[in-house]
Amino acid sequence: MEKSTSWGADLQEKVDTTGETWVVGDSSDIPERGRLIVDAGGTPVGVFRVDGELYAYLNVCVHEGGPACQGRIVPRVVEVLNDKKEVLQMDFDESDMHVCCPWHGFEFSIKTGRHAGVEQLSLRAFPVSEKDGKVYVTI
Repeated sequence: MEKSTSWGADLQEKVDTTGETWVVGDSSDIPERGRLIVDAGGTPVGVFRVDGELYAYLNVCVHEGGPACQGRIVPRVVEVLNDKKEVLQMDFDESDMHVCCPWHGFEFSIKTGRHAGVEQLSLRAFPVSEKDGKVYVTI
């Protein structure tokens, strides 16, 4: 594995996985296209609900270590091109919601955790589940 040059990526690697599962909230705490920021045993986690599914990520941006999960939630921006590959307009893809790190605007797909422009960059994902009205994250 190539050595990281990003302080935030180094922070992501330093979080130990314990296999412990934490109750992080009630199902009703996370509305559709919403999020919940929690501390799961000392690990900052953002839990999102998109299209009825839950996604959980370490709340640390791979860029500079900012609180990536606390940024604005927006649809992916798509450039509409003509036959000459010239930009005609910008449009929004409502099927691919993103979260933008509030520090420097790094943008990540909520469904995949991947950066919008650099596929090799992604938020660190954690298993998340929902049962009997409770949300669980395993670190």
